[in-house]
Amino acid sequence: MNTGSDESGEVATAGDEANNERALGSRAPQFIKARRALHVSWQVGVFVVGLAVVAAGVIMLPLPGPGWLVIFGGMAIWATEFVWAQLVLRWTKRKVTEATQRALDPRVRRRNIILTSIGLVIVAVLVGVYLWKFGFVMPWSISE
Repeated sequence: MNTGSDESGEVATAGDEANNERALGSRAPQFIKARRALHVSWQVGVFVVGLAVVAAGVIMLPLPGPGWLVIFGGMAIWATEFVWAQLVLRWTKRKVTEATQRALDPRVRRRNIILTSIGLVIVAVLVGVYLWKFGFVMPWSISE
């Protein structure tokens, strides 16, 4: 018996998650879908708003701000109307879930800790060599 079920014999599998996903397609209200001109203008509006959010996210990538979060927010706006955006978001969600599972693997965590430690030792040695050779002097001169 599954712990999330009161009935015996019911077992949740990984494939059940895919079946629980929403169907692809427009999520516009029914009265908008019924009129072609209104539906096309609705889609144009959703595209423009999503484009503005994605553009803001791209601008935030080199600047301070949650760039990737805003980009995925814009993709989510697009996904309310466009199948291609829904597929991209599903693929992204699947890849993030796989990466999370890999990151929780003890062997991968151990490898990451070892690589980080080696990198820190290399940086410490380089800083030590610099301080030994030049002392605590900045490489630029600022006259007051």
